[in-house]
Amino acid sequence: MEVTCLLLLALIPFHCRGQGVYAPAQAQIVHAGQACVVKEDNISERVYTIREGDTLVLQCLVTGHPRPQVRWTKTAGSASDKFQETSVFNETLRIERIARTQGGRYYCKAENGVGVPAIKSIRVDVQYLDEPVLTVHQTVSDVRGNFYQEKTVFLRCTVNSNPPARFIWKRGSDTLSHSQDNGVDIYEPLYTQGETKVLKLKNLRPQDYASYTCQVSVRNVCGIPDKAITFRLTNTTAPPALKLSVNETLVVNPGENVTVQCLLTGGDPLPQLQWTHGPGPLPLGALAQGGTLSIPSVQARDSGYYNCTATNNVGNPAKKTVNLLVRSLKNATFQITPDVIKESENIQLGQDLKLSCHVDAVPQEKVTYQWFKNGKPARMSKRLLVTRNDPELPAVTSSLELIDLHFSDYGTYLCMASFPGSPVPDLSIEVNISSETVPPTISVPKGRAVVTVREGAPAELQCEVRGKPRPPVLWSRVDKEAALLPSGLALEETPDGKLRLERVSRDMSGTYRCQTARYNGFNVRPREAQVQLTVHFPPEVEPGSQDVRQALGRPVHLRCSLLRGSPQRIALAVWRFKGQLLPPPPVVPAAAAEASDHAELRLDALTRDSSGTYECSVSNDVGSATCLFQVSAKAYSPEFYFDTPNPTRSHKLSKNYSYVLQWTQREPDAVDPVLNYRLSVRQLNQHNAVVKAIPVRRVEKGQLLEYILTDLRVPHSYEIRLTPYTTFGAGDMASRIIHYTEHNTCHFEDEKICGYTQDLTDNFDWTRQNALTQNPKRSPNTGPPTDISGTPEGYYMFIETSRPRELGDRARLVSPLYNASAKFYCVSFFYHMYGKHIGSLNLLVRSRNKGTLDTHAWSLSGNKGNVWQQAHVPINPSGPFQIIFEGVRGSGYLGDIAIDDVMLKKGECPRKQMDPNKVVVMPGNRAPRLSSLKLFGPMAIFFLAWQR
Repeated sequence: MEVTCLLLLALIPFHCRGQGVYAPAQAQIVHAGQACVVKEDNISERVYTIREGDTLVLQCLVTGHPRPQVRWTKTAGSASDKFQETSVFNETLRIERIARTQGGRYYCKAENGVGVPAIKSIRVDVQYLDEPVLTVHQTVSDVRGNFYQEKTVFLRCTVNSNPPARFIWKRGSDTLSHSQDNGVDIYEPLYTQGETKVLKLKNLRPQDYASYTCQVSVRNVCGIPDKAITFRLTNTTAPPALKLSVNETLVVNPGENVTVQCLLTGGDPLPQLQWTHGPGPLPLGALAQGGTLSIPSVQARDSGYYNCTATNNVGNPAKKTVNLLVRSLKNATFQITPDVIKESENIQLGQDLKLSCHVDAVPQEKVTYQWFKNGKPARMSKRLLVTRNDPELPAVTSSLELIDLHFSDYGTYLCMASFPGSPVPDLSIEVNISSETVPPTISVPKGRAVVTVREGAPAELQCEVRGKPRPPVLWSRVDKEAALLPSGLALEETPDGKLRLERVSRDMSGTYRCQTARYNGFNVRPREAQVQLTVHFPPEVEPGSQDVRQALGRPVHLRCSLLRGSPQRIALAVWRFKGQLLPPPPVVPAAAAEASDHAELRLDALTRDSSGTYECSVSNDVGSATCLFQVSAKAYSPEFYFDTPNPTRSHKLSKNYSYVLQWTQREPDAVDPVLNYRLSVRQLNQHNAVVKAIPVRRVEKGQLLEYILTDLRVPHSYEIRLTPYTTFGAGDMASRIIHYTEHNTCHFEDEKICGYTQDLTDNFDWTRQNALTQNPKRSPNTGPPTDISGTPEGYYMFIETSRPRELGDRARLVSPLYNASAKFYCVSFFYHMYGKHIGSLNLLVRSRNKGTLDTHAWSLSGNKGNVWQQAHVPINPSGPFQIIFEGVRGSGYLGDIAIDDVMLKKGECPRKQMDPNKVVVMPGNRAPRLSSLKLFGPMAIFFLAWQR
């Protein structure tokens, strides 16, 4: 009968290890997306090749204690490029439908506060092949004629691709080359955008009039198929030619219907026509049909350049442009210029005076101006002159100059701008000249030089302008370089001198300048004044929230600091404990002057009653902010140790397994000593949990604590909760999920090599090393330069066959014991057998069903080249088993053998068995790790299993 109550925690001794378990972060990048290949380039950099539009998945497998945090960043092709906004704080980076612009170097940064962060990178190369474009040209001297005989023709084929494309030219179905046809040249031109291959037909012959195909290929990289384009060359082939039905400049009145025809006058094949508008798209309601463009009820905003372009891939595109001008008049302005010669700023009798009038017109040069005095046309004389296009004024400006100003010249002058014979309404502006016409002055009203408002409220800045006529006022900021007004403009005009701001923010504080405009007023040096805007806003404090831990009986010091605010001082600070108001703390006289930017509270001795939440509310006459302090003597949470090489052990005669739980205590000296831990174990999908107290002696920082969980049922997972207890009581709880699995891979990255051991009965041992630790004076032409990942940090196992090793010496590496819970298993691993004295590599299976029996499952001998290769070996153990890698020394010292990335999984091996002599990757490359995404990566966990 099934046991109804499963005792999860046996009375197994509790272990503590010495300090030093805190370990800096280490990282390794593996891929799991739709990669075409992961290889090494000529500078030993990992390159991940992927097709545009596929899904990129990169995983950053980390080790280290505490558990490192992972951040992904990306740069473009060079190290000088800035990081782009593609950071992901996750161990897995996933990009759906990757684009070519997302290629580049991706960095995985893992850090846990111990030592320096670990940074690994991989370059992502996005592969693509666009449709090719084929254009046809003839010799420059013949560009006006058709393609007759005795003329040279160039067929230019261009494509964008990665990697560079290979071009094949065909005439009909025949492939063209230099050697087969003297009338053909094929070459790559200089200074072209994209990849280009030119087919040159020298002095056209009758057989040259045919169909030509440009086929481009990236040699099926990433499964990208070839693409092709075909063009038929005839004796009538010609570039496009156009003419317009209207003049290149077309002036129309608003409201008219405009129709422009773009007529084809040549081109074979028949060209395609397209209308475009600059700037911006075609007007709303415009219809482009073939070569005809229609714009109904045209408006001034429709003015601009309209381009008709004809293309047929022969010669250069033909282009005609119509400059459409829709008549309009707007923005009438004037200026009064006192006598320039005497540099006077006032109007005086006996001096010269100039009135200038300007309107923004389309077309500008067609506008006409008329001057009137007191309602009648102004009569020209020796003292009254009208000029146009003053170089000191905007283009097409009319000026009325009064020489030797008389009293009789006082009056009202009117400037009228018009388009004669056009329905566009005239535009006019009046200027009054009299003894009361005086230049402007500007000032800030009394009490308005400094404007103080609260953040979020409206504000009004005011400058008073006097003078006749009174000009508008221009506002700008002067306190910050290149600062813009809240409207987003550098200058803002106000006709009444008031700058109105809605919902001011703190960054609007500063100095604002008001100045008179030169138009619609006197053309004199601008008058200006300044207004100071002060925006008050509530304080910002730190810490916003802080967890304060302290041992019982020790003093506690709390400090709430003002980071920023306006006013930048604390007007009032109020402390509360658990919501209850506390009396004000005593103020030290010497520190009173410095206490305006922070508030402090001191507890002489922490007790259970004084533990809890403290609030400090800080005010600055505008608002308030709060610092929160959670004060207690609670112990911090434990930190589980994830780098245990072999956390799982299976029982010999049952379906149960045990788990080695390891952890350290975070900041144990911050509070009272930890007395014991409360351990709760609950099987997932069940509610009941088994609880046990684990007593401990004094726990030190970095000390590794260990407890063995027993009688866990295969293959269930469990939730583990661990809570430290001190004299204060329960501390913070930590939880994790533990799993049972037999699907595992060993990369040999951990010093404990996934639980593998050296056989004590062999002649010598396997050695763990990487490219950084290997002997620089090792024998040449033997052994791998790096592990299978190609990174210098990656480890592998190898046998050193130099002296004192002799022919036939054996080294055996024995795996942990596995529980035979399936009928078939597959052992996959990479091996490297390079050197002229290579001996043998054997894989044995040690069965422990009824005694110990070693069986040969796979063997390979001799030199297999300087490449990593992969083997898949099927085994069918009858009971608990181990696998053994046996390296046998050959006839000489050039016989090093290496293995890496050993994986054991249930089920049969792939149907297509790999030939032991077949190369996995081309020489000079490194094969990728074949790690499952469900594994712990370089920690590679193997499970010792026993079964009834």
